Amino acid sequence: MRETLLRQFDTAWKLAAHHLDGLTTEECLWRPAAAGLHVLRGDDGLWRGQWPDRETYDLGPSSIAWTTWHMLFWWSMALDHNFGPAALTREAVTWPGDARAVRDELQGLRDRWLAGVETADLTASGASRWPMRDGPFADVVAWANIELAKNAAEIGYARFLYAVRGA
Repeated sequence: MRETLLRQFDTAWKLAAHHLDGLTTEECLWRPAAAGLHVLRGDDGLWRGQWPDRETYDLGPSSIAWTTWHMLFWWSMALDHNFGPAALTREAVTWPGDARAVRDELQGLRDRWLAGVETADLTASGASRWPMRDGPFADVVAWANIELAKNAAEIGYARFLYAVRGA
């Protein structure tokens, strides 16, 4: 099971890395529509992702900045809550402000995630704590693989739109 989950993860990561490679801060901050989730810079200078009050299509498409913030959010939460003290909150996860830093942070999360998954007991009942609770940790790993692939596809689609925005 571990080998299968790690192969799936590797495939999802390759897709993410493909779309993150060469990503610019300008692409990140571009908004594909007037409506859509984005990151906002607070008075403290930190960028935070907007949190939706619903998940309906009329929210509009998310910016790449928001999608990458979302990746930082769910991965940081999964690491903290499944391998750490389970103290991290959504509000504490910020967007780093530029594409290079996003790539660096995601690479760091990837490395920490792999280290945890490679040694975790995937079948222990009650091993998962976030985003689902009390099931086998393999369920969290499978969810993370899907989430990573979904976010990678969203970044790729937004980059396609950005590339033809003036056409």
